Parts: sequence; structure tokens; C-alpha cells
Amino acid sequence: MPNAFYFILCTLIWGSTWLAINFQIGHTLEPTYAVGIRFLLAAIILGIFCLLTRKNMRFSRKQHSQFLLVGLFFYALDYGFLYAAQQHIVSALLALLSSSVIYFNVVLRRIFLGKPVRFEVLLGATLGFLGIAAIFAPELSKVSLEAGLGLGLLFAFCSFSSAAIGNVISENTLDNVPVVQMNFYTMLYGSVTVLVVLQLTQIPFELPTVSSFYYTLVYLSLFGSVFAFGCYMKLIQNIGSDKAAYVVLLYPLVALVLSTFFEGYQWSIYALFGVVLVLLGNACAMGKVKYLQRFSSSLGRV
Repeated sequence: MPNAFYFILCTLIWGSTWLAINFQIGHTLEPTYAVGIRFLLAAIILGIFCLLTRKNMRFSRKQHSQFLLVGLFFYALDYGFLYAAQQHIVSALLALLSSSVIYFNVVLRRIFLGKPVRFEVLLGATLGFLGIAAIFAPELSKVSLEAGLGLGLLFAFCSFSSAAIGNVISENTLDNVPVVQMNFYTMLYGSVTVLVVLQLTQIPFELPTVSSFYYTLVYLSLFGSVFAFGCYMKLIQNIGSDKAAYVVLLYPLVALVLSTFFEGYQWSIYALFGVVLVLLGNACAMGKVKYLQRFSSSLGRV
């Protein structure tokens, strides 16, 4: 499959999960439990698939240690801190801060993997950051310096830095491990870590009674986790974690389109301008602007 297919499918699915996640919160169940169950169910689906298709599931201790680290950073810590941040800061600010993942990726893959810093990715990320800021300008203007804001920003920083670490470890691991098997083990280790920690900290476990919670849980597990993370990991494997992370800037656009139909979102001139910036940034980051390719080549790689 071409990289464009993986990119578009991942963006569309994750854009729709923004709406689905709304049905996972506000119940009797602690939201972090929903995260653990989501990825545990996804791991079970992947495990059954691997069993039926007779995938090789034997890996070295070193590879399992990498799986454990990816599961810890990419699923347990990333989502754990993300849900904590959502309790203190508005989703618009969180969407803006999420663009920092690309910068984290660029720096960490240079430090730990020795990968070059690509100018077009940095420029694309900056345009995307400005675009997201323009899209959510009305909501961001209402952000006040409340007592919980600092804590929310700290949680957000921990979430996105954890995601970046998981991205970089994944890129290194995927050099010699197939995507499906890696996703099985990382989701299994990550989900078990979340559920065990919640039990050890004696967080009450009380399943919701509303059916919408379970419908969306299946959707998030199958489409939002098995399919979307499968596409995302293929992108990391094929084009690198710095370029793959631009999905984070695009799927909010899909969420806004869906929100227009289902939640009555009202578009503004700022939002339209922001969409243009995000799309232009994507073109730059993916190396679709020939002038930037020549300019980047003339600069060399850092």
C-alpha cells in the first residue's frame, strides 16, 4: 500500500475518534480504565489475527524490552497524562500543544537514532502549529490563567514527550520487527500496565450501564487502535516518526468537519485560514514543495 493510503486512513479514523471518545468519559468508570480496556481489547483482536494467520510471535529479550518501553511510553504514559491534562485545560489548547510532538520527534530521533533534522519537517510543523492556533483562536482567547492551568500544561508536556519517546523507540524497533506483531505486544504490555497500576492504586472499577460506551469502545479498539495504529506504525516504518507525526495536526480537521454535521460547529474565517496553513504545512513536511527540497538539500542535514 502507498504511504498516502496509510496517512489518509489514519487521519480519517483518528479524526472520528474525537467524537467517539466523548462517549467514553463522564460515566461511573474512571476514564483511564477505558484506555486500558480499549488497548487490551485491541491486543486480543491482534492476537487472534496473528494466531489465525500463523504469524511468527517469537522475539528476543531485547525486542521484548523495546515492546515494553513502547507500550509504557506510547500507550500507558501518553494516554494517562493526556486524560489527566483534559481535566485541567480546554481541548483547543490541548490540540495546539499536540503539535509539539513533531518537534520532540525531530530532536529525539536526532539524539538517539542519529537521524538528520529535516528542514521541511520543521517548517511544515511550524505552519501546522500556526494553523491549529488560527482554527482554535476563539476558544484559545477564552483560556484564563486558572490555578489548574499550570498542572494541565505539565500533564500535556508529559503526554506529548512520552508519545515522542514512544515514536522514536518504535522507529528503531520497526527496523527488524513486523508492524502487526509489534502492535500486539506493545498494546498488550501498555494496557496491562495501565490496568495493574489502577488496581494497585485502588481506583474503583465500576462498568457503565449505557450501551453507547460499549459501542464506541469496540470502535475505538478495532478502528481507532488496530487499524489506525497499524497505519501509523507503517508510516513510521516507511517515512520516519518526524513526518508520520504530522497526522496529529491533520486529524483535528476531520474532527471539525464531523463536528459541523453532528455538533453544529460554526466555521470562521480564522478556521478556514488555519486549514490552509495546516494543509500547506503538510505539503512542506512531506517534501511536496520542490523549492523547499532544493533549499533543504543546499543546507544539508543537521
